[in-house]
Amino acid sequence: MSVKNIIFDFGGVVIDIDEQLTINEFAKLGVEDISKANSPEFIEIVKKFEKGIITPEIFRNKLRDYLDLSATDQEIDDAWNALLFDIPQERLEVIEKVKKNYNIFLLSNSNEIHYDLYLRDLQLRFGYNEFAELFHQAYFSFDLHLSKPNSEIYEFVMYQEGLNPEETLFIDDKPENIEAAKKLGFQTYQLIKPERIRDIFTDGKLNLKL
Repeated sequence: MSVKNIIFDFGGVVIDIDEQLTINEFAKLGVEDISKANSPEFIEIVKKFEKGIITPEIFRNKLRDYLDLSATDQEIDDAWNALLFDIPQERLEVIEKVKKNYNIFLLSNSNEIHYDLYLRDLQLRFGYNEFAELFHQAYFSFDLHLSKPNSEIYEFVMYQEGLNPEETLFIDDKPENIEAAKKLGFQTYQLIKPERIRDIFTDGKLNLKL
């Protein structure tokens, strides 16, 4: 079935991320056992933050306690944001062209601290007030209190937008998110580095064989 709708992931698809950069910054702030930043306990704190279960204030305090970290709010935010690269202009231009041919949506596991940074980048560099102006609609895990790969977040977007999953392509960089979308009947494409979204579109149209 032909594709009428496209759902994009954000980190690893629209922008590049490197989690090691945040780990490096935590080490610079004096975290002695930096292996904690890869532990199941740390990942659980991040997941709760991404689902909006805890606020930025609580998140910072949990990092201080768990990592034995003495740092200001701004230092923690700067370290946490270090993993994010700027939004590449050429990718934004690709998305603008794609929007002319498909209904496009953003579905991202994210958190308030990261969101504030890349929203500011979108506003200052590209003149969009919010991501729902660049896409037809944008959905973020911390706002929905749901996260990928849980099926409920895909179902929420599907029902909210009235999407037929068979006519909808889901693009993500993580295999577990791709598999969850497949189970619900979505067409899927896993974007794996060094591939970029510019490589799968030509003049705003898909050049993939799905």
